[in-house]
Amino acid sequence: MQKTGDPTSVVCFGDSLTWGFKPGDRTRYGHDQRWTRLLQRELGDAFYVLEEGVNGRTTVFEDPVRGDKNGLAHLATVRKTHMPIDILVLMLGTNDLQSRFNMSAGAIGYAVARLLDYARTPTDDPEGKAPNILLISPPPLGDFAASPLESMYCEKSVAESRKLADVYAEIAKQYGAACLDAGSVVSVSDVDSVHWDAEMQAPFAKAVADEVRKLVTT
Repeated sequence: MQKTGDPTSVVCFGDSLTWGFKPGDRTRYGHDQRWTRLLQRELGDAFYVLEEGVNGRTTVFEDPVRGDKNGLAHLATVRKTHMPIDILVLMLGTNDLQSRFNMSAGAIGYAVARLLDYARTPTDDPEGKAPNILLISPPPLGDFAASPLESMYCEKSVAESRKLADVYAEIAKQYGAACLDAGSVVSVSDVDSVHWDAEMQAPFAKAVADEVRKLVTT
């Protein structure tokens, strides 16, 4: 329960899809476009949305090529930085599908379970309460035949990405989290088959806002 008069804090924790990566020119969508900022507008002043997206972030894996991408390690710091957190919006898994990790959807689900298990446990910090959690499964990957990211993903990546929604729904149920299938709202860009075009940002923000409101406690 937040302090009287304080807005409900919502931390959006994820990878480049949360950061706002723009396919094609590899820049960041502006405040008037990316879904996290549009989420703030949708929710209004009674909420305070914090962006915690890192390009290339994985669920729990160290990246041997890019380094410092372990979401579980990052989450420990993020929880302390923004405590108390009322609602944690967690969307990871796309980078785990990269060929060099060779992960199945089921294995990624186990990794997500570790994140949920940690997030739902209060810490011993002064404001280290456990937040309510919205787990979001990323949308399926696209066709990499003409994608600039073709060397990073393979046919297995695409096949396993199509299984994530069902896996995440089951994991969310086990850990008492709310769940949203991003693929039911958005699809990946034809430009790179991973990231989202501008027109996907607003409907996704609205879908997330609808789920976040359900998690508010009094």
